[in-house]
Amino acid sequence: MAVKTFLDGDRLAAFQQELDQLRAKVMADLGDIDAAYIRRVRALAQGSAIAGRGLLMFGMGPISWVSGILALAHAKIVENMELGHNILHGQYDWMNDPAFHSKHYSWDMVCAPENWRKSHNIEHHNYTNILGKDQDYGYGMFRLTAAQRWRPSYLIQPFSYLVLASNFQWGIAIQDLKLGRWLQGRMSTARLKTIAKPFMKKAGSQLVKDYLLFPLLAFWQWPRVLLGNLIANGIRNVWTNAVIFCGHFTADAQTFTLKETKDECRGRWYLRQIQGSSNLEGGRWFHLMTGNLSHQIEHHLFPDMPARRYAEIAPQVRDICTRYGIHYNTGGFWKQYASALWRILRYAFPNGRRTLTTA
Repeated sequence: MAVKTFLDGDRLAAFQQELDQLRAKVMADLGDIDAAYIRRVRALAQGSAIAGRGLLMFGMGPISWVSGILALAHAKIVENMELGHNILHGQYDWMNDPAFHSKHYSWDMVCAPENWRKSHNIEHHNYTNILGKDQDYGYGMFRLTAAQRWRPSYLIQPFSYLVLASNFQWGIAIQDLKLGRWLQGRMSTARLKTIAKPFMKKAGSQLVKDYLLFPLLAFWQWPRVLLGNLIANGIRNVWTNAVIFCGHFTADAQTFTLKETKDECRGRWYLRQIQGSSNLEGGRWFHLMTGNLSHQIEHHLFPDMPARRYAEIAPQVRDICTRYGIHYNTGGFWKQYASALWRILRYAFPNGRRTLTTA
């Protein structure tokens, strides 16, 4: 496992300045090329969705059915990853186009954008990999480090992971509801109902669209459309889950304590984002299918930068890391995913137990 790097004094200040300057340079250069790119991606996702739904509704035989599922799954992956995730981060707010503005965009999944912006943009990106603060670290379900106290319930976490992966959009959707607090009596039912209103509205509309409206429009073809939509959503769930876990839970992804991050300056925040993240290597199409979260390090450094720019700055970020002695965690998909899966399996058992301090 990689060794955690600490910087102080002039080296920390210089490190921070280099990353600040890199961000400022890219953000000052945003313009028509970036706007044209995101519009092309939207057209691609819409075209794939139309093709997929058309094949499911009007096609005949297994070939058209499988092709329809794959096309629809592709549309949902691109829409969720490169459009929804990145737009809701505010990466294209500068365009002043409501279709690409974080406050107006509604993605093709059951998670309410307003719930996700709070749990992801605010909580996860501010507290990345801080044990006891970052609710994305293990999603309240998994023990992924010896610093977390072991409980017998963790023995089933390999099975729990399979359940989460196949239903990942639901896991994301309910994360901000803090159901654990409600079950423990730390949140009133009235408060839960208030928080859950956006989720209930968004999930309801998504269920109606995928499992009622489109099957009904297919008339006698409704069984293949209903099942096709279910499988396409499942493919999207498994893929997005794999990408997210590769970006956060590999063997070399570091965790941090509240004590380590007390009074944290921006330079140390940058340092934590790099060491708590993992990249994936691949080609242009692969990066598109991950929403450019294959550049998770760059995304955690600059979450409001248009994701298409991450490949451009990745060599510069890697060079900065090399010069400051910081491990740049990158590798192929299967290597990184196997590493994350091993972490889930390894820490399901009571090895190296330590008590986690959260105050």
